[in-house]
Amino acid sequence: MFLRGFAVRHTRMFLAVALALIAAPAIDFAQTDEIQVYDAEIAEPGVVNLMWHQNFTPSGIREPAFPGAIISDHSYNGVPEFAFGIRPWFEQGLYMPVYSFSRGRGATLDSVKLRELFVRPHAGDHTFFYGVNFEFSYNASYWETRHFTSEIRPIVGLHLHPWDIIINPILDTDWTGVRNYTFAPAMRLAYNLPPKWTFAAEHYTGYGPLHQFFTVSDQYHALWAVVDHNGKLLNVEAGVGFGLTPATDKVTLKLMLSRDLNSRGAASTDDQKRPGAAP
Repeated sequence: MFLRGFAVRHTRMFLAVALALIAAPAIDFAQTDEIQVYDAEIAEPGVVNLMWHQNFTPSGIREPAFPGAIISDHSYNGVPEFAFGIRPWFEQGLYMPVYSFSRGRGATLDSVKLRELFVRPHAGDHTFFYGVNFEFSYNASYWETRHFTSEIRPIVGLHLHPWDIIINPILDTDWTGVRNYTFAPAMRLAYNLPPKWTFAAEHYTGYGPLHQFFTVSDQYHALWAVVDHNGKLLNVEAGVGFGLTPATDKVTLKLMLSRDLNSRGAASTDDQKRPGAAP
């Protein structure tokens, strides 16, 4: 039912975003503001969620990824992410501003991002879930090699209670042609201890452009140990990542704090019942 409704009523929006990205990709392994595997769970319609991403690299690569780039060693970066629940299957996101504190540059403003996230409604209630995220960034010259970059992030996963298996086969683009798309899949294996705790292993990668993957030593591979805690005031995710190749920072720390800024009201409940809402 969801697939049929989504295809019939909402294909135009989905294809417009997807086709815009088909013409573009690849990026060197520069800094990143978001270290997260998407699980297709989104804010309810009418709800605004705030997540604060923070990353620190106590032991990282000491050379810039490209001339003039921020050096990751001993750098700190973060971004507030605002998520707006629009439909049970659609969430609009805004990252603003991406910022850093790094040696040689001090405090900098790095990027602004928009994202469009389409998912199977109420993904947490299903054994099999899926979605796709489209992200559009405007970057400073020391953050990325090009001002405009984008991401296509498919989401597939299984809730096997108490285990979760999630894969995000990400494609990054800098709008220089399909053959240059960078393949950067991320994976998460999680064990849940309801109602508050989750322990997970995450693997983040960067294989290089589709037309020719980098050699293994030049690829990005990081293995993370992660813990999540769901609290009354804040949801917390913290982790430590270890680089597995010379092209990866040796040690990185992450902390994500999130909470809803408002509660779901009657208006948003009625909104789900209007014609055109996905089943």
